Amino acid sequence: MNIGEESLLLHEKLCGKIEVVSRAPVNNQHDLSVAYTPGVAQPCLEIQKDIELSYKYTRRANLVLVVTDGTAVLGLGDIGPEAGMPVMEGKCVLFKSFANVDAFPLCVRSKDTDEIVNTIRLIVGSFGGVNLEDISAPRCFEIERKLKEVCDIPIFHDDQHGTAVVTAAGIINSLKIVGKDIHNVTVTISGAGAAAVAVSKLLIALGVADVILCDRKGIIYKDRPGGLDVSKAAMARITNRTGRTGSIADALVGADIFIGLSGPGVVTGNMIRSMNNGAIVLAMANPTPEIFPDEAKAAGAAIVGTGRSDYPNQINNVLAFPGIFRGALDVRASDINEEMKMAAAYAIADFVSDRLCDTFIVPNAFDPGLGEAVGRAVAKAARDSGVARI
Repeated sequence: MNIGEESLLLHEKLCGKIEVVSRAPVNNQHDLSVAYTPGVAQPCLEIQKDIELSYKYTRRANLVLVVTDGTAVLGLGDIGPEAGMPVMEGKCVLFKSFANVDAFPLCVRSKDTDEIVNTIRLIVGSFGGVNLEDISAPRCFEIERKLKEVCDIPIFHDDQHGTAVVTAAGIINSLKIVGKDIHNVTVTISGAGAAAVAVSKLLIALGVADVILCDRKGIIYKDRPGGLDVSKAAMARITNRTGRTGSIADALVGADIFIGLSGPGVVTGNMIRSMNNGAIVLAMANPTPEIFPDEAKAAGAAIVGTGRSDYPNQINNVLAFPGIFRGALDVRASDINEEMKMAAAYAIADFVSDRLCDTFIVPNAFDPGLGEAVGRAVAKAARDSGVARI
C-alpha cells in the first residue's frame, strides 16, 4: 500500500481529521447553568461593554481561521473548495500538534476577490488570526492586501510567507557552512508566483545583495518585451539590480544561491556548474524538483535542499507557521510583519545549533520545543515593532 492509498483509508476511517471537543464540563444542571443559560449571559454582557474581552472570555485568543478557495491546492491546482478540505483539516492538525493553536477550516465557494475578502471580514470577530491557504496568484496578493486593510488581526498567507521564512532559515545556515556573507550573495529564483515573491522580499529585507527572478519567459526585468503583470512589474523594480536579461541558464551564471519554486527539471547540471563555488541549491518543486539532489551535488553544489521528506534538508512550512501564529496570538498582535518573519527565520536557523552541517540546515519538524522557540522570537519582534497589544 502506498502513502496515497493509506491516506485514503485513514480519511475514510476517521471521516475527518479534526473535531470539536468541549473544554467545559457539562455533567449536571449546575454545569449546564454555568456553561450555558442563564450564566453565560454575564460574559456576553461584559464583551458587549468591551469587545476586547472576547479574547478573555472565549476561545478567540487561541483560534485561527484557515481559509481556501480551492484554486491552488498543493500541487493539484484548481480542484475546488470541497476538494481542498482534507488539506485544510490537515493544516489545522499541524497547528494543534506543533504549537497548541486551535484552527478551523473554511472552504469558500467563490473565486471573486471581493466576495472572499468580505466573507472573511464578516467573521473575523470569532478568531485571533487568519491563515490563507492554497489560493492562486495573483488573487492571493490582493486578498491578503485587502484583508490587512479591513481586519485588526494577523492575516498570513502561508504559501507565501511560511515558505519565505523557512527558505530564509535554510539560507542563513547554508551561508554559515560555505562561509559567505548574506550581503554579498546573488540569488536566482525559478518561479515568480506567490512563494517566489515572498521569498524575494524577505531575502531583500535580510540584506541579500541581489535577487534575480525568472518565469517561463526567462529573467524578469523592467520593460521586458511583452509586458509584465502588476506583481511581476512591482518585483522588477526591486530585483535584478544589474538589469540582466536572458534565460534561467543566464541567470544562474555566477549566482551563489538557486531557489526553485517552479516545476520539475528546469535546471541542469551544467547550469549548476556555472554558479559560483560553494553553490547553495534549494530545488523545492514538488513532487519532482527542478533538479534532483544527486545531480546537483555531482555538478558541484555544496548544499542541496528540496521540498521532499525523502531527502536531507526538507524546506517545510510546518517549521514556521505554527510557531509564528503561537507568538502572534500570545501578544495579541495586530499584524505579522517583516520583523516577525525575520525573527522566525533566525529562530528556526538557530534551533539547528551544533547539528549544523551540509545535510542538516534546518531543524526537524518533530524537534521538541521548536514551535515554542519560534513563538518566543516572534512575540518579542511583535513587541519591539509595535504591533503587540498585550
